[in-house]
Amino acid sequence: MCGIVAYVGKEMAEPILIDGLARLEYRGYDSAGLSLAGKNGIVTVKSQGRLQQLKERVGQLDSEDRFCGIAHTRWASHGKPSDANAHPHYTEKVSLVHNGIIENYLDLKNFAQNNNYDFLSETDTETVAKLLDYFYQGNPFSAIKKVIEKIEGSYALAILFADRPKEIYGIRKDSPLIIGLGQTGNWLASDLTAILPYTKQYILLEENEIVQIQENEVKIYSLEREMKEKKVQQMNWSLEEAQKNHFPHFMLKEIFDQPTALKNTLFPRLRKNQIDFRQDGLPENFFLPFKKIFFVACGTAMHAGNIGKFLIESFSRIPTEVDFASEFRYRNPILKQDDLMIFISQSGETADTLAALRLAKSKGICTLAIVNAVNSSIAREADYLLMTHAGPEIAVASTKAFSTQLILLFILALHLAQQKQAMTKDEVSLAVSSLKNSIVDIEGILNRKEEVQQIVQKLDLLHTEHLFFIGRGLDYLVGLEASLKLKEISYIHSEAYAAGELKHGTIALIEEGSIVVAIATDENILAKTISNIKEVVARGAKIFLVIAEGMEVEDSLLEYCFVLPKTEKTLSPFLSTVVFQLFAYYAAMERGCDVDKPKNLAKSVTIE
Repeated sequence: MCGIVAYVGKEMAEPILIDGLARLEYRGYDSAGLSLAGKNGIVTVKSQGRLQQLKERVGQLDSEDRFCGIAHTRWASHGKPSDANAHPHYTEKVSLVHNGIIENYLDLKNFAQNNNYDFLSETDTETVAKLLDYFYQGNPFSAIKKVIEKIEGSYALAILFADRPKEIYGIRKDSPLIIGLGQTGNWLASDLTAILPYTKQYILLEENEIVQIQENEVKIYSLEREMKEKKVQQMNWSLEEAQKNHFPHFMLKEIFDQPTALKNTLFPRLRKNQIDFRQDGLPENFFLPFKKIFFVACGTAMHAGNIGKFLIESFSRIPTEVDFASEFRYRNPILKQDDLMIFISQSGETADTLAALRLAKSKGICTLAIVNAVNSSIAREADYLLMTHAGPEIAVASTKAFSTQLILLFILALHLAQQKQAMTKDEVSLAVSSLKNSIVDIEGILNRKEEVQQIVQKLDLLHTEHLFFIGRGLDYLVGLEASLKLKEISYIHSEAYAAGELKHGTIALIEEGSIVVAIATDENILAKTISNIKEVVARGAKIFLVIAEGMEVEDSLLEYCFVLPKTEKTLSPFLSTVVFQLFAYYAAMERGCDVDKPKNLAKSVTIE
């Protein structure tokens, strides 16, 4: 959940590292630091808080030219945010930065303390620095191997040795590292975004490979010191794609990116209005053998899985389960050889989801990944891969990654239904046409963003601390994601409830002035949802109502109302989701929150 960038080359390292950290801010962080190697040894600067504070401290360094360094943004896991707990952690011999979790750090700390090492921080990472110092006798490879044999957990490490001021070393397990190859030097980073302005050529570091990076050379070895030949890959993102353009925040830009992202994900999989996954490598009749489907994911991706379950069971009648990835391994799941497990992750590095994937593979279950990062761990380890084409998503709160997951799940559900002969070719074609129309409808909703902003202002969310979402069926599932989005960036405590469950306890929380967001887009159950809405109105609640065009609702419920274009009920999540993304965005703006970098959150959750 942190960011790593390291550089060695012809240019001064400090500005390159600071720039790289700035490009990793979207991952979330509470402190930052860097170590720079020069002729007088390694100098380390760290600071709690925003990157500007680190930059000011670095500006106070002496004027020595330093062309090699490592840098890090930290999201607190072991130990509170502080200067001492910020990375890098160092000794006289070594300095390192770390993403991941060292699970046996207490045992390692005891070992180090018994060997006369003192600790300055509360972190698990400092134990790795002490261990490296203990084992280092002039051979980096030998020391790193001995440390790796001792530690348990996940790690991506970038390391400087004081007696090797023109070299960077790296190693990873369960946490990503990529090597950037440039004209003026070479990089090591946790994320392509960090090196995007400097190079588009990169190498993926595999698990427990050790990389030695110098100005003009990169060497990769196994733990047994065997040289590895690696494929150089080319980034397909442009720098422009990762910028805000004319938008005040990345999140708003990414909300507006959605029509394009949806088209990019949908159209390559269409042939004459039929769904075709051949370009993704799915065999013909791929879904026929499967009798049950599992979705495993976390957070927003799991909410996409909930909607996927609804669609698959509605279209094809195939039993489908949705699991929190963090809980899946610990409930001793019943898995059979004719099950299909689908793992959804924006980053492809979500630690709990990756661990669940590995459990499924160990039992011989077929695995399919839905991710937005083609060379991520989940993408590479799953048996089959369906890429979303959202492009880089910089804001911590996911928007276009979620909607592209939804569109993939929608066409996957149609394709599965057709293979199971639950839908005809003509029915699939009609559904695809409706799906295309819904993308046009999204563009119309985005053009009405001021309507949402005005509703936020009228509801006075600046002074609201609790809020409820209610709905039935798909509307309830959308409410789960809408509630999460609002929590993430506005810090309003919100919960989503199935509207029919209000009387089973929740209605006790409704009082005069409570705000309830009601979603009612299904004509078939509109009357029941309206009945639930009236129950909370009778107790003094203010209602923000989202309905579909053509629905008849009494005027008293329309004071705060957004009307969606009329569409098929199975397509309503695409439309209502955009409204609630805007709702969360404007709520956060109204409350003066940091929209792109909400507190305590990170973009890629690479620890369990």
